[in-house]
Amino acid sequence: MRRWLVLAGLTLAVTSVLAQVPASELAKPPAGARHFVIQSTGGKHGDSWTWVAPDGARMGRESMNLRGQVFELDSTGRAGADGLPSSVAIRGVTPQGDAAETFSVASGTASWKSPVDEGRAAYSAPVFYVSQGGPIAGTAWFLESLLASADKSLDLLPGGKARAARLIDLEVGIGQARQTITLWSVTGTGTSPLPVWADANNKFFAITFGIAWLPEAYSSEQTKIEAAQAAAMGEQAPGLAKALVTIPAGPVAFTGVRLFDADAIRFLTDQTVVVDKGAIAAVGARESVTVPPGAQVIDGRGKTLLPGLWDSHMHVSDDYTGLQELSLGVTSVRDPGNDDLRTLERRKRAAAGALLTPHVYASSLIDGKGTYTAQVANVATSEAEAIALVGKAKANGFTGVKFYGTFNPAWLPASIREAHKLGLHVHGHIPAGMRPVDAIAAGYDEITHINWVMMQAMPDNVIPVSNGIMRFEGPGRYAKDVTLGDPRLETIIGAMVSKRVYSDPTMVAFESLYVPENGDLSPAYAPFLGTLPPTTERSFRTGGFAVPKDLTRADYRASWARMVGLLGKMHQAGVPIVAGTDGFGIEIVRELEIYVEAGLSTAQALAAATIVPARLVRQDGTTGSVKVGKAADLVLVEGDPSARIGDLRQTRVVMLDGKLLDADALRKAAGYSGRPK
Repeated sequence: MRRWLVLAGLTLAVTSVLAQVPASELAKPPAGARHFVIQSTGGKHGDSWTWVAPDGARMGRESMNLRGQVFELDSTGRAGADGLPSSVAIRGVTPQGDAAETFSVASGTASWKSPVDEGRAAYSAPVFYVSQGGPIAGTAWFLESLLASADKSLDLLPGGKARAARLIDLEVGIGQARQTITLWSVTGTGTSPLPVWADANNKFFAITFGIAWLPEAYSSEQTKIEAAQAAAMGEQAPGLAKALVTIPAGPVAFTGVRLFDADAIRFLTDQTVVVDKGAIAAVGARESVTVPPGAQVIDGRGKTLLPGLWDSHMHVSDDYTGLQELSLGVTSVRDPGNDDLRTLERRKRAAAGALLTPHVYASSLIDGKGTYTAQVANVATSEAEAIALVGKAKANGFTGVKFYGTFNPAWLPASIREAHKLGLHVHGHIPAGMRPVDAIAAGYDEITHINWVMMQAMPDNVIPVSNGIMRFEGPGRYAKDVTLGDPRLETIIGAMVSKRVYSDPTMVAFESLYVPENGDLSPAYAPFLGTLPPTTERSFRTGGFAVPKDLTRADYRASWARMVGLLGKMHQAGVPIVAGTDGFGIEIVRELEIYVEAGLSTAQALAAATIVPARLVRQDGTTGSVKVGKAADLVLVEGDPSARIGDLRQTRVVMLDGKLLDADALRKAAGYSGRPK
């Protein structure tokens, strides 16, 4: 989800400061405009065009629908004497509302106004304004300007500096359409390098990160381009792993720590934990544990030692996602749906020691074919195909399958039977036309996202279209009027308890959709203020979804509060909760803070990010708690999360299979300038 927002922050788009411009009034691409297809393994999601107007203006127009999230945008940009933007205007609509954005340079001063901010700065060329939103036309102009600079670098507005490094060449197309394109790695705009493709004339060719913008004539080349891109970007990973990992010469002892005992769901004081050969060798009160001679001793006074955390809902986007997660002590990740080819490729590199990443337990995402098919989905068009995709998931070593909103409900029972026969965990969204109790009856082991639990109490008109925007708007509109004692909620909670169905509520994702206004910085990201690249921080200010005209932001916030109450009620009833974020890679602590707000103790919240997900994937015998014989996946934090769970952000030492990692070094490698607050 957040990877898309960061890309949006790199697209130079243009919007009017007047009332929102309807799609019918946006710019019309002329004959001969360059046409890009927006697509993924799930199918086509939209179209984008770029062209130059008769007066020399650089134009863009984009129309995209991501499972009901509609983007209708155009852009107009004019260059100054230095060839860089002297004026930009973006118009249209995104799921957050009016996309209007303007930028201009006059009398040596640059001014901008976007949906999230406005500002002024002295303009001294060459400086490139990176818009907060807009079509891919802005990314194209940015890349071409960057490659035209003598040293392949550009200062940016509102801040930062971008650099491009050439990676590889690749032949694409056939016959007269055959050409050589070049992959460039752009740094300085985000916490991961941005891969972008240019043609032989250094003109923008394509960009892909699961969702691809490809020239229409080359839309069949996505698999080839992504494979080459993954290989080239992956060549940086071994160096990172070598620089960031320390293999202890002998035992390591954490002495005098406060310890989180996940098995007993409690905190213990003044403990010592000894690690040797990648496993936990001793645990106990400091005075009762003998530190081996020659052991490396890490003084834990004033610090807390915990099992490595889990992010149970993280769509791994690239090699740097793992660095961010590890910097916060996340040593295990459940990836609930991704491009399967990239998942398998990363697994292979990690096993070879060429990629530093948390342990990844992946599910294969399966959806049906339609307007709202999930991006990066494996698409089934029949029950037989669905069953075959389940078998393929098992053959490829996935731990689960995740079904999605456009999947045909009639195929669900047979598909789930096959999954269970193969020992796969079954979870996901609820196919349109079903309520969550129907999915549980069909065999779901877990319901993903809090909105799908609340969907049990939604009006009948929401359910048939729940694979589109109504999966968000329905709960946002109606949850505020659903009491926690509602019989419909009692029904779904009772079914989850009786059948031991897990909940992966991803509360932090829904807080970001319902609570903030444009320009607000979500509580998940506020602690990182000042440590992020300016374009990334700006993308985190996008705000929540636009509120329908007959509702207010207060209504959405009231519905959000009811979902927090629902989480607390589920926990009290005995529904097992696993902590996941569906985020960018840094939201896990905020997820746990929300659990505490919902009524869980700090220890109960931490169990949801340690031992409970380990049980879900049947790995609790080897990880998930600090116990002799288990893998040494540990995190040492400054402070006392038993009293202030936010102290979890103050990671100092991370241990992955007994290997030592410095949290500050991980943050720096991932593009952060310092520790979170």
